[in-house]
Amino acid sequence: MPAPALDPLREAVTALAGVWADASTAADLDRSDLVAVTCAIGSARRALDALQADVAAAIAHESRPELGADSLAKQQGFRNTAQLIATTTGTSAGDAARLVKVGEAIAPRQNLLGEPAPAKYPAVQAAVTSGRLGGAGAALIVEFLDRARIGTDKTLVADVEQQLVERAVGLSLDDVRRLVTRAEAVLDADRLEAREEERRAQRSLSMFERDGMLHLNLITPVEEGAPIKAAIDGYVTAQFQARKDTAGVVDADGADADQRTVTMMRADALTLFCAHTLDCDSRMPVSGATVIVRINAADLEAGTGYGTIDGIDQPLSVTAIRRMAAAGGVIPCVLDSAGEILDWGREKRLFTRQQKLALVDRDGGCAMCALPPHMTEAHHINWWNRDTGPTDLTNGILLCSTCHHRIHDNAWDIRIENTEARSGTRGRVWFIPPPHIDPTRTPRPGGRARYDIAA
Repeated sequence: MPAPALDPLREAVTALAGVWADASTAADLDRSDLVAVTCAIGSARRALDALQADVAAAIAHESRPELGADSLAKQQGFRNTAQLIATTTGTSAGDAARLVKVGEAIAPRQNLLGEPAPAKYPAVQAAVTSGRLGGAGAALIVEFLDRARIGTDKTLVADVEQQLVERAVGLSLDDVRRLVTRAEAVLDADRLEAREEERRAQRSLSMFERDGMLHLNLITPVEEGAPIKAAIDGYVTAQFQARKDTAGVVDADGADADQRTVTMMRADALTLFCAHTLDCDSRMPVSGATVIVRINAADLEAGTGYGTIDGIDQPLSVTAIRRMAAAGGVIPCVLDSAGEILDWGREKRLFTRQQKLALVDRDGGCAMCALPPHMTEAHHINWWNRDTGPTDLTNGILLCSTCHHRIHDNAWDIRIENTEARSGTRGRVWFIPPPHIDPTRTPRPGGRARYDIAA
């Protein structure tokens, strides 16, 4: 008689073979068949997990320490059960150890009298052996239950086990992990605060420079990290929305298209938020932190050489220095040929709240990509320090961080046409592309006026 554990595996393989009967590769399958194949593969994998867990438990029993030299693992030339399984199946030792735990948790047992007894976790056993729950998900649940059963009412643990298994069937491993986290909060409610204090004591932020890059490694409790994640995720979402909204107006060759990855956007978000903190009227407690950029006046004028930032070892190009000089919260320090200070940039060069509101009325948000106003900053068209540009509306423009960099990095020009005097309407913003993008340098409309329709 065939082993019951093999029945789910046979059924999955039969279903898989039926879908592939008339196809040689996955490209020959239609959409419904692709989904059917994926489901059959999942069923086969879960059935194999059940079989492998059962075998792993048996190997562990035959390799128990008290057997000494007669241990199955040692006879096969391995130090322990996990090493034997990991080597023969191509998994890690950690995965093998978890597989053994699942196998032992769902294996039939005997009481002290040698009579049959239920498995350690009968609900997990039923779900795994029937092929409804995979090995990885079962391992998460078993590891949690092993922790939770210490000092906890067994009836409560059994009830939580049943609920976990019922909810875990059909979920991804990430979702099973979330389920376990919620269950842990239910069973360990009295210990949550103590654990939070333990995690909070482990928070840290390390920073170091290597190969011209600043590396950050942040470890923080989730309650304190939640605002960080929410803010960064919100920025990324807004960037993708802006990309979608402007998909039809980018250059045909895609030269100006926002092609940043999500990780790049996250890095840009953190940079933007920190720059905003340095530039904010209501300063946050950053101990007077200010970014000071130093560069030789001749290099700044000619676009050659390099500059430095106080406290940072890596030199920066003149292009990067100019871009930083146009941002808020940065004090440019211009030096003569002997290194003497010619001019300290002024930190307070910000547009007033009323001016920003007027810019929002004119530009509607980012004047280039139409990102919402709260994701933009007011920038000087003629730089405040280099060009002695005034802080007034005809020299101001709302730009998001991406477009700000795009304009400076690719040598775009901006022109503000003040039409208020002759027509009573708001001013118009024009972006003039560089010759390598448009040899004729035909101005492109920007700001809210590009959507205005004359009556």
